Amino acid sequence: MKIAIASDHAGYHLKQHLIAHLRASGYAVADCGTDSDQPVDYPDYIRPAAEQVVREEADAAIVLGGSGNGEAIVANKVRGIRCAVCWNEESARLAKQHNNANAIAIGERMVTLEMGTKIVDAWLGATFEAGRHARRIAKIEREAGTSANR
Repeated sequence: MKIAIASDHAGYHLKQHLIAHLRASGYAVADCGTDSDQPVDYPDYIRPAAEQVVREEADAAIVLGGSGNGEAIVANKVRGIRCAVCWNEESARLAKQHNNANAIAIGERMVTLEMGTKIVDAWLGATFEAGRHARRIAKIEREAGTSANR
């Protein structure tokens, strides 16, 4: 499985931590930047990570910033992305189980590095439950003109 990961300056340290964790766990990682904690504009890095998912160059994306909110907004502007802001393991698990989130956003200012790792592991370890949730996602995707399978 290949994960696209991106951050702005405020999520840089969590991104570096998660890249090491993901690689040690056997995932391929596409680092879409940024490359330091110097101020940058997050859309320049987040959009390319989300686009990798819809082009099927990556299976999922993790986007990081100070709060994760702006990053989720940018990712969700890419047709076919369902990005959830996650702040704990349960929110990450539900993002996959109920929303089939193919991207998550985490705020480095909101969680510890350890919690960031737990969030990612919970999301990657969860499975979409389909059923009533599939119907709801189909409605979302129909409105956006995309496929619920990505």
